[in-house]
Amino acid sequence: LTVDPDLLEAAGMLPGEAVDVLNLHNGARLTTYLIEGRRGSGEVVANGAAARHIMPGDRVILLTYGLVPEEAAARHRPRIVTVGEGNRILTVEGQRR
Repeated sequence: LTVDPDLLEAAGMLPGEAVDVLNLHNGARLTTYLIEGRRGSGEVVANGAAARHIMPGDRVILLTYGLVPEEAAARHRPRIVTVGEGNRILTVEGQRR
């Protein structure tokens, strides 16, 4: 999945990191990896086999996971980036890694 570096940084995601993609349009759920795209482009582009499950204009949710020690789990807050038209960042909530 090619993603604008501005979006990756806001979410604390890294190029090469595994990501689950949830397609709100067709219900598809797939696991792939992140590729850094063009900064400021707002792009979120499915490549290769993933492109069979995600069409331009589909709304998607990107999920990454991490291990949190049990004693820190209650305090952990996920990083949530909400975007608007053109995938422009509207809000960023939660912790950075």
